[in-house]
Amino acid sequence: MAKISVKAQTVPRWKLSDLLAHPHKDFDKLCISLEKQVSQLEKLRPRLTQDVSTSLFQQAYELKNSITEISATIHAFAFLWFAENTQQQSARAFKGTIREQLTNFENRILFLDLWWQGLKPQRTKLLLRQSGTLQYYLETLTRLKPHTLSETEEQIISVKDSTGRNAMEMLYGVLTSGFKFSLTIDGKVHSLSREELSTHARHTSARRRQAAYQELFRVYEDNRNVIGEMYKTLVLDWRNEGVTLRHHPTPIAVRNRANDIPDQAVRALLTTCRKNASLFQHYFRLKAKLLKRKTFTRYDLYAPLQTRTSTYSFHEAWKIVEESYQQFSPHLAQLAKQVITERHLDAQTRPGKMGGAFCYSVTPHLTPYVLMSFNGQPRDVSTLAHELGHAVHGMLAKKHSVLTFHSSLPLAETASIFGEQLLSEHFLNQERKAQSKRALLVNQLDDLYATILRQSYFVEFEQIAHTMIGEGATIDALAKSYLQLLREQFGRAVQVPKEFQWEWLSIPHIFGSPFYCYAYSFGNLLVLALYQRYKQEGPSFIPKYLNLLSAGGSASPESLLKPLKVNIRSENFWQEGFRRIEDLVQALEKTMP
Repeated sequence: MAKISVKAQTVPRWKLSDLLAHPHKDFDKLCISLEKQVSQLEKLRPRLTQDVSTSLFQQAYELKNSITEISATIHAFAFLWFAENTQQQSARAFKGTIREQLTNFENRILFLDLWWQGLKPQRTKLLLRQSGTLQYYLETLTRLKPHTLSETEEQIISVKDSTGRNAMEMLYGVLTSGFKFSLTIDGKVHSLSREELSTHARHTSARRRQAAYQELFRVYEDNRNVIGEMYKTLVLDWRNEGVTLRHHPTPIAVRNRANDIPDQAVRALLTTCRKNASLFQHYFRLKAKLLKRKTFTRYDLYAPLQTRTSTYSFHEAWKIVEESYQQFSPHLAQLAKQVITERHLDAQTRPGKMGGAFCYSVTPHLTPYVLMSFNGQPRDVSTLAHELGHAVHGMLAKKHSVLTFHSSLPLAETASIFGEQLLSEHFLNQERKAQSKRALLVNQLDDLYATILRQSYFVEFEQIAHTMIGEGATIDALAKSYLQLLREQFGRAVQVPKEFQWEWLSIPHIFGSPFYCYAYSFGNLLVLALYQRYKQEGPSFIPKYLNLLSAGGSASPESLLKPLKVNIRSENFWQEGFRRIEDLVQALEKTMP
């Protein structure tokens, strides 16, 4: 595998040839291999009975594992090719082609998991002892048995999703990634992508910030009828399948069961977040004083304290991230570097590129891929640390099956957020000036607001929206409800202009992954508590933390956290994370001029 020097790069762009070197040619070859293995598995079907032998059971799931690895590779290439330029027709066409093909293969092997769910408990217990790294996957199938339909019904849903829900999500991505925003800078009108526009929402100029937000929501408001109807369709689809057909008690319970998180734990998390809204309101009052703003508005939320902000080359940003990881664990630093040297990172800013940032762990033995848009801002350094955290998490879990190396969504944020904490600590330790330390504390608290309280309120909105849409609510009614929740979370500390009622239209997660966002609140508060323990325990904490990451998705989050004495069902535990935030707010108060 060809590697490159990190220093030799400007801003890197990934190569996807480690997945498919020649898309259509390699795809055809892999489809032949898939057809062969799927056919082999289908031939085993008559022999899969209640008294199946251990060797036949293992053979069947070895085939399932291999089929999943090949399918994951093809799907990853199609998605990443699309993500690097959502406007490229050939990438969109290829994505549609493979979606159809893979759905066909998935439907043909669906019988295997349904057979497992139909086994008697005594037989299940016996085979679980021989299942190796697949044990938790099989336990999950058993747990989800009450929400599983017949084979024919499951096949119909799979086909329906291919041309329904999945197609709608892609259309949302194509539409919104193609948006252009106009912003006047120094008398000249600039046409910007959303990623480029977002840097101006953190500008030192209050007018620039306001203009950036107003332009963002002008475009989304202009498109509210199309995007809003997309959302309503996706919500109804989620409810029809998850609640009506699969008999989950509520729309959010569908996500909780998939995450293997007890409803009680999610309620405790969201309740604790809502109770602590006043803590962030207090912080925003402090920030208003530091900015000398009599009226602190939502435009000012992420305003930097310094009139001049540092900018970084990509190489400088990487070296800072590498050093912060190295001080904690040289092994983590080496894994993070591997992503870059193998050219699995795309950080260039380009028209048509998918917005936001993500890490895609494909299979246990393939270095993950990371997408972000690097503009040289301090926030980009944090994003790099965050996404590389996701990558090292997947790489540490490589000993597990492709079916169990992905952690559940709430724990999936652990390594990424921990990486950001390491970076923040690194910056604070390097800084000697009180004014600069104050700016770093403000940046950290801004990020904690964005990734804890803001995310939990997205989920609060989703719960209300799913109910409202089920009752026939209009797009304008949803916007009004969203604005009411915004004003609740900010209280009197932050004035919220009316155009922010359209913000929900711009949040991809609530379209593509309903109720996903509490994973950020979960992950951040968990990491804040764990980071405090690291500060108290020192090096002895590191192996326990690495063991947690290495477990991947091989057990439930609750089970994986027990060795660390974490009780996710208790509001007291989640409050531990807010106590750390309270300490940071108090530290900021001590620096107030």
